[in-house]
Amino acid sequence: MEQFWVVENPYNPRMNDLWQPAREAALGRVEPLAVRVRPVKLGDVVGQTHLLAPGKLLRRMVDADAITSLILHGPPGTGKTTLAEVIAKSTNRRFVRENAAGVGVKRIREIIDDAERILGESGKRTILFLDEIHRFTKAQQDVLLADVERGLITLIGATTENPLFAVNSALISRSTLFRLESLTEEETRAVVRRAITHPRGYAERSVTIDDDALAVWAIKSEGDARRALTALEVAVLSSGDAGAAIHITKQIAEDSIQQKVAEYGDDGHYDTISAMIKSVRGSDPDAAVYWIARMLDAGEDPRYIARRLAILASEDIGNADPRGVVIAQSCWDLVERIGMPEARITLAQCATYLACAPKSNAAYAAIDAALADVRTGRVLPVPMYLRDSNTSPRDSGDGSGKRVRVIEGEHYEYSHNSDGQVSGQDYLGVEKRYYEPKDIGAERVLREHLERARAKRSPR
Repeated sequence: MEQFWVVENPYNPRMNDLWQPAREAALGRVEPLAVRVRPVKLGDVVGQTHLLAPGKLLRRMVDADAITSLILHGPPGTGKTTLAEVIAKSTNRRFVRENAAGVGVKRIREIIDDAERILGESGKRTILFLDEIHRFTKAQQDVLLADVERGLITLIGATTENPLFAVNSALISRSTLFRLESLTEEETRAVVRRAITHPRGYAERSVTIDDDALAVWAIKSEGDARRALTALEVAVLSSGDAGAAIHITKQIAEDSIQQKVAEYGDDGHYDTISAMIKSVRGSDPDAAVYWIARMLDAGEDPRYIARRLAILASEDIGNADPRGVVIAQSCWDLVERIGMPEARITLAQCATYLACAPKSNAAYAAIDAALADVRTGRVLPVPMYLRDSNTSPRDSGDGSGKRVRVIEGEHYEYSHNSDGQVSGQDYLGVEKRYYEPKDIGAERVLREHLERARAKRSPR
């Protein structure tokens, strides 16, 4: 068996560049399939047409060799590393790859020194690719930022997180952000077919795959090309002798890929709960139940889901169905008491009821409008006849011993002594309308009552 020893020389970085071909040859013996068949030119990249189609921004930047610092973000297996390497090759720039979780300040300084030296000797610029850039520390940024800003280093960062939250603003302001999307099922099929015929894939082996087997990987890989290629590699390596023909059936495909796991990082947490809330607001109980199932399967705390249902019961349903907030409160209480897995049923009952209930955001809009007036307008004094009678009271003088507020002939009118329990008295002092009930559900009744009350009030 051949043995390879490829060791970096920490005292002479230039030798590392000379040894790069030997290093790549050695690694080629052990590289996984997903690395071996990685595209080397833009035309081979599958998917991401919103970035790479003719006329799109990233494609124009590459074609014009006008690459500035970039941050590529998106789900795993969408081609962030591949795209960075293709860009480097397409623009004929030196490519240095590091993982932000493991690179230190010393190594960054070495990269900068090498980039400056090589630029002076050959005029070749350097692309520094930082995988997991969200792990880049403040100290590392301080070392790198100045050289990125003056163009000595072209930084390409890759992250599965939302860079607006996960990457410091100093890097964001110096970079162009590109979002990579999960591959479609057809694009995933294309990736697998390409690997079967690729010279560094299985072109030299007789590999055939059934359509239903290919469909298994297209669905279960969730748009992650790496997962699909790993499944293909497992299927091939576990299917008989190295020289034998290989036929991949649906059962082999099922056995070769791990159970589908929903993507649910920080973005998934917020995106999925947002989808659930908007589904309930849009009166779609089927979508609401699906998003709840997605969250529960990913390990989301059911109490968090119950809390958000309680919020939207007031925000989006309100007085159109006052039972909604009561049901949401009961759901939250029961979820706290019974826990999973039974709590899933309670959550589904609450979500489906709220989704089917009539909707009104009138109460939500009313309090926000009133708060805006309080914060930006003149503070209104409480009318004298509405103030607490225990603060500086005056006797009414009617011999009853009751104390009421009296100013300019006005006094508080007890509503229950009035016809229809509405006195028509002014309770604010200015003409304002915040609450406008909608003509739906229980709020229709409230609207009718409110119209009568407003009509009875004395002119302001």
